[in-house]
Amino acid sequence: MPVDTSILPDLRQDLAARSRELFIGGKFQPAQSGETFAVIDPATGEEFASVASGGAADIDLAVKAARKCFDSAAWSGKTPAERARALTRLADLVEANGSRIALTETLDNGMPMMMAFFGGVAAASEQLRYNAGWATKLNGETFTPSNPGEWHAFTTREPVGVVGAIVPWNFPFVMAVAKIAPALAAGCTVVLKPAEQTPLSAVILAELIAEAGFPEGAVNIVTGYGKTAGAALVEHPLVDKISFTGSTATGKGIVHACTGNLKRVTLELGGKSPVVIFDDADLAKAIPGTAMGIFGNAGQVCAAGSRLFVHERVRDQVMEGLAGFARSLKLGSGLSPDTQMGPLVSQVQFDRVSSYIDSATSEGATAVAGGAAAAVEGHEGGFFMQPTVLSDTAPGMKAVEEEIFGPVLCTQTFGDDDLEQVAAAANNTTFGLSSAIWTRDMSTGLKLAKRIRAGMVRINGGAGGPDPAMPLGGFKQSGWGRENGRNGIEAYTEIKSVTINL
Repeated sequence: MPVDTSILPDLRQDLAARSRELFIGGKFQPAQSGETFAVIDPATGEEFASVASGGAADIDLAVKAARKCFDSAAWSGKTPAERARALTRLADLVEANGSRIALTETLDNGMPMMMAFFGGVAAASEQLRYNAGWATKLNGETFTPSNPGEWHAFTTREPVGVVGAIVPWNFPFVMAVAKIAPALAAGCTVVLKPAEQTPLSAVILAELIAEAGFPEGAVNIVTGYGKTAGAALVEHPLVDKISFTGSTATGKGIVHACTGNLKRVTLELGGKSPVVIFDDADLAKAIPGTAMGIFGNAGQVCAAGSRLFVHERVRDQVMEGLAGFARSLKLGSGLSPDTQMGPLVSQVQFDRVSSYIDSATSEGATAVAGGAAAAVEGHEGGFFMQPTVLSDTAPGMKAVEEEIFGPVLCTQTFGDDDLEQVAAAANNTTFGLSSAIWTRDMSTGLKLAKRIRAGMVRINGGAGGPDPAMPLGGFKQSGWGRENGRNGIEAYTEIKSVTINL
């Protein structure tokens, strides 16, 4: 097993012994107010650590440190190869501290520790190495103007400046790294605000950044609440770009707040992603793939396949398979090696998911599996929800229309409809982040993929983390712009045109 659990007792003791501090200008320091806030273990509901509660004053210090580092060219002035080597050193340190990061992530978020390792540590290391490669490959183009005379014209790509990165609580560590890696590779400096529910792995990241030898102010990390630290970061006039992953409602607020200095904005927001299972699908793969597409990380995934459309000829077989899969999942603390699904992240999230299930059943839906809190022996205070499969759901139901962000699958049936009708049903949402299609007929699969209005389409592929080379983002209210790949790193640059009269 790649996670060394023997370090857990010492890790717990260390987390409980002292409050974690902010990382500003290359130094750890308490919040200006001196305030801290508790960190809760979702598997027990108990406090096990605390962190500094940064506010507007701390954000101001962090942004000014990032601004100084950028304007002095302490980071942006390094050669592309130097930036690449620094990111690679950080990747090595992430791997060397993999067990500590993964166990901290599990304590903080509740996810199974193997998911925390492979979906967090390993994926973060890949993000760093992939983006390190881009540092030496950002380039402009040459042009031949049509103006009279003889000209030489070209473009360059320059770093956008100071980046405010705000990340969610569902995959805290890898999401933090996925934002800072391309920003740093492009030559930007960063102020990172982790989610208040899951701040601890970001503090480890700060320690590793310091150890890797990044210049003071290149990366600053301020733990705190969204309504204070997050809002101050978005509104700060010295921030040139905001990169945010989270809810659509918060994303809309960020857009308004960024109008002060017209900050560049990248938004990776919510989803209500459709899954379509045709009657010729390989159900031995489609059923578990669909199940883990909604039950993985307790459904707390922006791209979760939360709306299922299944052909009527295989409906009963699929529903029986999904219900059986849901009932067979082993729920428990993410620290248990046999746990397949952990708790929801907080009491607030547990109450939110419960309310959607209650709403659906009151509107006529039936829970063929789950539908209530899960009792986990030894973890009576934890935020555990049964993996839930709802039948008889329909457009207009709150649970069908809105993002639940929990292990709840809403199902509908279709017949021998043409692809336009199937696509219309799949597209009947304000979101457009992801989608999945299950069919043995590649003509059908590709035709439907063309018609679905979503940023990502999987054909005959179940749950899995995004490849750092593949653009990640959505249509409609699922966001603006793309992360990952060439698109992701170029989002941290500005294009400059230069013309020379010869």
